[in-house]
Amino acid sequence: MTDVFLCAHRRTPIGRHGGALAMVRPDDMAAHVIDGLLTLHPGLAVDEVILGCANQAGEDNRNIARMAVLLSRLPETVPALTVNRLCASGLDAVIAGARAIRDGADVVIAGGVESMTRAPFVMAKAETAFSRQAEIHDTTIGWRFINDRIARAYGTDSMPETAETVAAEQGIARADQDAFALRSQSRYGADWHAADILPVTIPGRKGDTVVAQDEHPRPTTAEKLAALPTPFRSGGTVTAGNAAGINDGASALILASGAGVRQHGLTPLARIGAAASAGVAPRIMGLGPVAAAARLAARTGRGPADYDIIELNEAFAAQVLACLRVWGIADDAPHVNAHGGGISMGHPLGMSGARIAGTAARRLAEGGAQSALVTLCVGVGQGVALELLAP
Repeated sequence: MTDVFLCAHRRTPIGRHGGALAMVRPDDMAAHVIDGLLTLHPGLAVDEVILGCANQAGEDNRNIARMAVLLSRLPETVPALTVNRLCASGLDAVIAGARAIRDGADVVIAGGVESMTRAPFVMAKAETAFSRQAEIHDTTIGWRFINDRIARAYGTDSMPETAETVAAEQGIARADQDAFALRSQSRYGADWHAADILPVTIPGRKGDTVVAQDEHPRPTTAEKLAALPTPFRSGGTVTAGNAAGINDGASALILASGAGVRQHGLTPLARIGAAASAGVAPRIMGLGPVAAAARLAARTGRGPADYDIIELNEAFAAQVLACLRVWGIADDAPHVNAHGGGISMGHPLGMSGARIAGTAARRLAEGGAQSALVTLCVGVGQGVALELLAP
């Protein structure tokens, strides 16, 4: 099998919903991180661009990866593909990029982008003449235009409701969720993440604003977390403090074959190993990584407890803890999300998978570890897992 190397990672800061990146279109964000990689490696000959994006209902429509190529410094001859597996879209882009290299490409830029702030409202066309009914949905996150057959068979729980179900069925206490959330916030280090961040300049009437730091991390305490309400279920445990944010951002990585590494003088951070995806019931979508990691283990012989590094998206503290406990890994294991995750950093849906792959690769390169597991849960009941190995 052809070796595929992950060689560089650049991302925007992660913005809060309606925050610092609210005025930046998602296609412009995606082009920005592509250009950041080209600045890092002048003369890079790119065979293809593959980006993940979950929404694709607004400015991110009509193949945002192609739009990003046209807005970037890449020539128009570079083809582009957009993939969508909701929360795991960015990781699936990396997996698809590795597949393209194994099929003969030498350099692929893979990544993901999401502007949840700029996600539009959408309205269905009338089903009858002169209808006075208008069905309008906010596309930021969650179900819309629901098929009644799916609703009857599987329900249409919101993401927080699925976390409540996982917490109840797996016995994940509120205090344990809050403790995990506090650890996520405390582990986040702006200085460590700064090496990956490509600042974004936003023009304004009073001059330019440069956004250079993640906007979502915030200081908190156990007492503040414990005081937050549980709005998603009566007597529940899931709060805004122990859940990921709704965010904006873009991330891109250089994937290369051995020939591509030599031709362009690239320095591999990690080698792409096996990957797997799996489906679970939508109502327990947070357990998707358990099913995906089990399939990955069947292919590699390595279970989650065998990896030196784990990066898991942190959609909710409840789902992370449920996965860790199934795997026999401690709630506070230092090798899991050592520099924070979705709770502290935010979770721009299409971006997150690429971001955590870049984080895991850098941790491999800097720490001398041999293996990393990168995995995400996925709305509507899926999981994706990717193995990274020391180069």
